[in-house]
Amino acid sequence: MKTYCIIMLSMVFVSCTKPIFKSKWVKQNSPEKFIVKFETTKGNFEIEVVREWSPKAADRFYQLVKHHFYNNTLFYRVVPKFVAQFGNSDTATTSKWKNFKVADEKVIYGNKKGSISFARGGKETRGRELFINLHDNSFLDTLSYEGVKGFPAFGNVTKGMEVIDSIYGGYGDNTMNKLDGLYKNRTQFLKEFPNLDVIKKAYLRKTHQ
Repeated sequence: MKTYCIIMLSMVFVSCTKPIFKSKWVKQNSPEKFIVKFETTKGNFEIEVVREWSPKAADRFYQLVKHHFYNNTLFYRVVPKFVAQFGNSDTATTSKWKNFKVADEKVIYGNKKGSISFARGGKETRGRELFINLHDNSFLDTLSYEGVKGFPAFGNVTKGMEVIDSIYGGYGDNTMNKLDGLYKNRTQFLKEFPNLDVIKKAYLRKTHQ
């Protein structure tokens, strides 16, 4: 009887657990325009995405937000007057999304202050890490790195830029030297960088077809 109860409890637990990833999610196209609200430890802000600026980026961002990818994530790289960068450090989650690459696109809308772009390290490596420009970084529009030219922006902060400007940036690029530690042990990483701000939730607020 005890064994039967354990089996039943296991079945209930499995059925109630949300899946980390489903491949059909990456087939979802975003609306032509949509707004995402971010709730952070410094306050709230909103970003409006315009799909025509970078359709592949907009689609992936829409998919990630819709499936709660950026909930409880860190602004792990904040360089004043440059960028505020964030992303998910759960390797079980990120590895699934990583298998579905985002095609590179040319820059249509540039990296002005308040615009958002995917970070990348070479061909077809956009898709998870994002940065918000804290300054007009037009040089990123034409910067060539690892065979790819430019970082296409796909949206703008429309509310709460003062919140983003207040995100803690005292560590600058120093966190990047120990970024592997974030993916191995977030708790330990935060002991070294305790003042990093957190995105509590990111969710779709409004869409325009």
